[in-house]
Amino acid sequence: MKTVEVATTVRAPPEEVYDFLLDFPGYAAYSKHLESVRAHGDGGPGTEYRLTFAWWKLDYTAHTRVTGAERPTRIDWRVTRDLDASGQWLVDPIEEGDDDTADAVEDGGDGADDVGDDSSDACRVRFVVTYDPGSAEGVLDLPLFASLDWVIEKASELVVEEGRRVVERVVADLEGRRRDVELDVSVY
Repeated sequence: MKTVEVATTVRAPPEEVYDFLLDFPGYAAYSKHLESVRAHGDGGPGTEYRLTFAWWKLDYTAHTRVTGAERPTRIDWRVTRDLDASGQWLVDPIEEGDDDTADAVEDGGDGADDVGDDSSDACRVRFVVTYDPGSAEGVLDLPLFASLDWVIEKASELVVEEGRRVVERVVADLEGRRRDVELDVSVY
C-alpha cells in the first residue's frame, strides 16, 4: 500500500472548512483530471459518488462512498469498485500557542496578517489517500505497448501533483484569494 498526504494551514475556522470539503461535487472545479462528479446523498456517511477521471489515453470512473464523518474534523471515504483505495480529509484546529500558529498567521504575500492573534480562525487541513497500486491491474484498458508498471509510476506522480493542485485551489476559495500556499507532501 502507498499513502500520499498533502497538508497545509488554512486561514478559516474548522467548521467552515469542513462544510466546504463536504460539498464534494464542487471538487470537479479544482482538478485537472476530474471531469465530472455525480452524487447520491447529502455528503455525509453513505453518500455515493461517481468520479470520472481522464488522463493521457485513459479514462476511469471511480465509485466511492463516504464511510464516516466527524464534524468538523474528519471525512472518510473508500473506493467501492475495482481499486483498493481509501482516504480522508482531516481538519485540525490550531490551538493558541501551538507551533503551527506561526504558519497560520504567516504573511500572505501582501504584508497583511489575515488571522491576527485569533488562532481559532485557522486550521491544519490534510488530504490523505492510501492505495494499492497493483489493484489497477486488469481494471484499466491500457493502450498497446503501455505497461501497467509504467502507468502506475506515472499515476503515482499524478496523484501527488493533483493533491497539490486541489489543496491550493481549496485554500484560495476558502480564504477568498490566491496566495502562495506552503504544502507539506509526504509519500510513504
